[in-house]
Amino acid sequence: MSSLKGGFTLPGESGKEELTLELAGKWGADVIRDSDGTQLSPRLLDAGYDIYSTICVIRDHNTWAKAHPDCLQQTFLCTKERIAKKGTLAIRLMEDFFEKQFKINETPEALSYMQVYDRTSETLLSGDVWDYKDGRVLLHDPAPFHAYTVSFLCYRIWEEINMYNHETNHWTSEPLLPIDPRKEETRDFLLQWMENWCQTHPQTDVVRFTSLFYNFVWIWGSSEKNRNIFTDWGSYDFSVSDRALSDFEKERGYALTAEDFINRGNLQVTHMPPTQHKLDYMDFTQKFVASFGSKLVDIVHRAGKKAYVFYDDSWIGVEPYGPYFQSIGFDGIIKCVFSAFEARMCAGVPVETHELRLHPYLFPVGLGGAPTFMKGGNPTRDAKEYWRNVRRGILRQKIDRLGLGGYLHLVQDFPDFVDYMEKILDEFRKIRALHDEGTVWTYPITVGVLHSWGNFRPWTLSGHFHETYMHTLIHINEALAGLPVGVRFLSFEDIRGGVPADIDVMINAGRMGSAWSGGAAWQDAETVASVMKWTWEGGVFLGVEEPSAVEGYYDVFRMAKVLGVDEDLGARVCHGKPAAAETPEKGLIPEGTRLIARDNVYLTEEDARVLAAVDGRPAVVSHGFGKGKGIYLGGFQYSPTDARFLLNLLLWATGKGMDNKYLTDDPHMECAYYPASKMLVVINDSAERRETDIVTDDGTVHTVLDADETKFISLGNTSDSQEQIHGTSGIERQDKD
Repeated sequence: MSSLKGGFTLPGESGKEELTLELAGKWGADVIRDSDGTQLSPRLLDAGYDIYSTICVIRDHNTWAKAHPDCLQQTFLCTKERIAKKGTLAIRLMEDFFEKQFKINETPEALSYMQVYDRTSETLLSGDVWDYKDGRVLLHDPAPFHAYTVSFLCYRIWEEINMYNHETNHWTSEPLLPIDPRKEETRDFLLQWMENWCQTHPQTDVVRFTSLFYNFVWIWGSSEKNRNIFTDWGSYDFSVSDRALSDFEKERGYALTAEDFINRGNLQVTHMPPTQHKLDYMDFTQKFVASFGSKLVDIVHRAGKKAYVFYDDSWIGVEPYGPYFQSIGFDGIIKCVFSAFEARMCAGVPVETHELRLHPYLFPVGLGGAPTFMKGGNPTRDAKEYWRNVRRGILRQKIDRLGLGGYLHLVQDFPDFVDYMEKILDEFRKIRALHDEGTVWTYPITVGVLHSWGNFRPWTLSGHFHETYMHTLIHINEALAGLPVGVRFLSFEDIRGGVPADIDVMINAGRMGSAWSGGAAWQDAETVASVMKWTWEGGVFLGVEEPSAVEGYYDVFRMAKVLGVDEDLGARVCHGKPAAAETPEKGLIPEGTRLIARDNVYLTEEDARVLAAVDGRPAVVSHGFGKGKGIYLGGFQYSPTDARFLLNLLLWATGKGMDNKYLTDDPHMECAYYPASKMLVVINDSAERRETDIVTDDGTVHTVLDADETKFISLGNTSDSQEQIHGTSGIERQDKD
């Protein structure tokens, strides 16, 4: 397998042809691509590699955009609260926002959507008590010491990814304007542009759409102390416009308002359960994106090229697991990744080719603002960390390709990075070959993750792992992404009439009222009864943080009788509660597991078993419920040790993994077994040398791995062997990376 090549997309660069071709050979590339701010020279185009060409449909059209300013993309913004004192209150609309990003839309159509709210009384003011002029709203007779906001439509005058690169990486090219295909003239222009683009790029094999039309929301502020006002990777705010609102009203029969998007200043953040208006608008936008996107993809296909979509940036409305995605006709998907759950998210999309864009990106500065490919940077260290996180997801589900992006010449000063990339790619190709030979072994356990979005948005919580660290469920998803169990994502509609029969464990995790815990979905009595019945008949309900929590009922946790715990919001401070005495289960909780207990969670059932407590508060609780079981965790934070703890809970609660087969005995190491090829892959998730024993069908394997190392061990083959298998007559062969 070490001789395998291909499956890698290399960023090329004009003026750096020798370097490009040298690294294409060293890294085994079969594709050369351009990146933002780079071009491919004729020598690279004619070098015998397949060519990816990057396009962002809605930018790079500044000449046309300046001639059609009414066709720029838009969004709703809302001012900060302003306190009225005495007399007229003047509110300057753009005071809080980055003036290079936004411009007020002063057309009559857009101004008709402007709303002024008294946020102290939460009432909408009629238009006869305020006036708009020259970028300001004047309130003539406001209530003293009430707070007021103004919501308004504005044009976005700098495409946000381009803006970020200019501001962070000091690009000096002309800022790019985003155009909106909601307008007929924009669609006509883009169709003609796409036809011409295909004709003038005959050497392009794959058109890499980045992505289609609407970027995730990224609102910048006027203050450098708080430049990032709001970011949500799954938000639809940047797809709205006066035309979209008008079309929506005609199609759906009712009108949306600014407040449907502003939502008391919270915006429609993905982490909260969606309103019906939000769901309707999302569906409306997805249908439009799929309909017009398919026309562009058809042009690409007629030109004899393939179309891949980059699953980041302007991906809003694309929704790869949504009902309209396949109608677009994409041949492949590319996902930038930092973690295992993102690899799993990409791997399951219904397309032919799944490609991961690795990090670090070949830029001087990384996403967090720290130096990468420049003085003070350590891209090899970064690459090791990212690969360590991503690798465990790739072991569980096949990825077809890897790639990099950025400026290739930056690697010249980092030869250790060049060598480490060669190692990563060799490992990846071996893993891919194992998936091609057969499926990876898993325990006979299917975990159903229950939240508001279900399989419409599996794995992700609206962003990368580093952007959603505050949400418990993303840590659980990251753990599950590398565990040897089946995983499904369930919405509340999926379980309302009964939990699917193949679900062994249901996980519900998150803060009360969030999309992940479920919020008002738990007010539905049929849902509550359905989950209780399923548990009583043998299921395992695993609740974390504030599972099934909603106010207004006898129990705050609707599954309190299943879990054996509930949360006191203050009403039961005078009530007696059973003592939380610990009765641990030997071997269940690995040393180093981060146990979390919530202050106000208490036992409700005397037969509930406290497996672990923190300062007298229950952190891990098990409670029998009929033939099934409820398990409660006060919280969960991903680490290799905590991932093993979660797996131990799944195996122990279901009783389906008591033999501990194909598991490392060191939680800082993991393994995956591929029965068709009888290959065992062992990985070290730590930066230290470690050793482990692994029970297999052929005996117990003992192996030692260096920091971050991957080993490929052939089971049942006694030739050319180095690692000991105890309990058999032979020694197994292993390939080492």
